[in-house]
Amino acid sequence: MQGGNMAGTMKAIVKTAAGAGALELRDVPVPEISGRDVLVRVRKAAICGTDVHIFKWDAWAQRTIKAPMTIGHEFVGEIVEVGGEVRGLEPGMLVSSEGHVVCGRCRWCITGHQHLCRATSGIGVNRNGIFAEYASIPATNIWRCDKRLPENVLAVQDPLGNAVHTALTFNVQGEDVLITGAGPIGLMSIPILRMTGARNVVITDVNPGRLALARELGATEALDVRSEKIADAMERLGMAEGFDVGLEMSGNPAAFSGMVDCMANGGKIAILGIFSDRIEIDWNKVIFRALTLKGIYGRQMYDTWYKMTSLLQSGLAEKVAKTITHELDHTDFQKGFDAMAEGKAIKVILDWTTAGGKK
Repeated sequence: MQGGNMAGTMKAIVKTAAGAGALELRDVPVPEISGRDVLVRVRKAAICGTDVHIFKWDAWAQRTIKAPMTIGHEFVGEIVEVGGEVRGLEPGMLVSSEGHVVCGRCRWCITGHQHLCRATSGIGVNRNGIFAEYASIPATNIWRCDKRLPENVLAVQDPLGNAVHTALTFNVQGEDVLITGAGPIGLMSIPILRMTGARNVVITDVNPGRLALARELGATEALDVRSEKIADAMERLGMAEGFDVGLEMSGNPAAFSGMVDCMANGGKIAILGIFSDRIEIDWNKVIFRALTLKGIYGRQMYDTWYKMTSLLQSGLAEKVAKTITHELDHTDFQKGFDAMAEGKAIKVILDWTTAGGKK
């Protein structure tokens, strides 16, 4: 169908009001699409850390989210309708989407650096999201998926893209890499680093289950920093000068400070973790060791997506699948949010193929 706009209602997970919790599966109108949008029938969706922030209603959510609103932004689905101005996309295509909608007109957008757009609008954050039977997505955000890859893996391309962007920011071939934080993105970074030639990959956290998975995914050392020191791992690995590349994934000030202490002269740090408050840093160490610090936000549009697809097709999909710990029907979304909030889950998939009698 092209430009016809479906009528009726659909099921969606809605943040109904300000405050902790306040998520309900509701009947809402099927979204209309403009001439430049596509309508996607969601098949699988994943709960993101951002969704958990909204669920908990922390300070960031209080500043950012306008309830009521359908949340969610990680998904894979099938195009069912395209706007009249859309070219190259057709009903039946399996797709995912870049979660940041950009203005398309600023300096960065017109020069091919859309991820730097200052007018970014987040799907499921600043506009209705994809925890629903159907979602309206700008055609420019749509990414066609390889149907040979598992749908559960395709549903987590948003955080995987963060991992690809961060891990490949600096050349890691033959280098020693330190990752702080074994959350979903930190864990996904390990096989990416291995596939792209890193020598030693050391990751730190305080969750034994996640550290065990890190070893399974290829980490040389997975350290519980409550009882182990990074310096001891460096000695075991024969590292005399420190780490060449650091990936800060934790948002923990102590972890970041410890990373700076362990970097080699000329080392490079990519910072993806978000800190809840201002942090102190010993700038003399940064200066005298000639360290490079680079902030990472989202994915590069669309270079990251191309690299990510190539990696998935080259064996990464099998590794990423190991980070998916729960698959639930969409009607059991509360169980998924509880598991995420309690640290019992890494990635949770919600199955929407059962909604509305479709499969």
